[in-house]
Amino acid sequence: MTVAVTGAGGQLGGLVVEALLRKKTPVVAIVRNRASAAGPAEQGADLRQATYDDPGLLDEALAGVRRLLLISGGELRVRVDQHVNVIRAAERAGVELLAYTSIPNAHRNPMIMAQDHKATEAALLEADVPHTFLRNGWYWENYVPGLARAVETGVMYGAARDGRVSGAARADLAEAAATVLTSEGHAGRVYELGGDAVTYADLAAAMSEAAGKPVRYQDLPPEDFTAGLVRAGVPTGFARVLTDAELRIAEDALFTDSGDLAELTGHPATSPVEVFRAALDRE
Repeated sequence: MTVAVTGAGGQLGGLVVEALLRKKTPVVAIVRNRASAAGPAEQGADLRQATYDDPGLLDEALAGVRRLLLISGGELRVRVDQHVNVIRAAERAGVELLAYTSIPNAHRNPMIMAQDHKATEAALLEADVPHTFLRNGWYWENYVPGLARAVETGVMYGAARDGRVSGAARADLAEAAATVLTSEGHAGRVYELGGDAVTYADLAAAMSEAAGKPVRYQDLPPEDFTAGLVRAGVPTGFARVLTDAELRIAEDALFTDSGDLAELTGHPATSPVEVFRAALDRE
């Protein structure tokens, strides 16, 4: 049974490839550029080049594939069409199961970022291919770029008030995806994937524990949070999208208590403290 992973050159995709290879599963690693994605091939995957924009290359890449992980693209506003290209190629290839990396509560999540996921899920519901929705929680690694600064200044900034976020380590989400792709009974299932829910004050405490230095959470008005991102070099449009995410986190848009992640991986979710400590150890 051959399993393909799109975006295999990325951080999540690479971890899924590793998890599948540990299960002795034949893996097709679909990448944009062979030259910059040698890792999966070195591990034993069949490296194939394709982009979400090229149906012909997608057809070639999915030849002989029985199960497929579609890792969502990173280009807002155009990625729905890109995802549909992959879905249509999967139909033509006779793929028996397509798992899609979505976002928590995609059917009702008001985040700007969630709308492409909602549209992709709708396209899959109408598609002629069995599918599974992997509604991945926020990566704990999303907070790592600001970790060193928070430890240095003693302050973690955000705009999420006391909202709860059920995040997860990428490695846990990769392991869950590999389980779905290599076992039975997942077609038609919706998995809300996240670990224990925490507030941003809890995340600041996790940073403090990992670093051995005090870190507190400072909640900012939305306009101040956006301005801070822009000063840090984030394009204004995307800074507004990130601020919207913070405000929706305040409304528990990324909260789940489903227990699906632990069920699929067979172990408790990795804590943010563990992720932050590992990141600091690498510096």
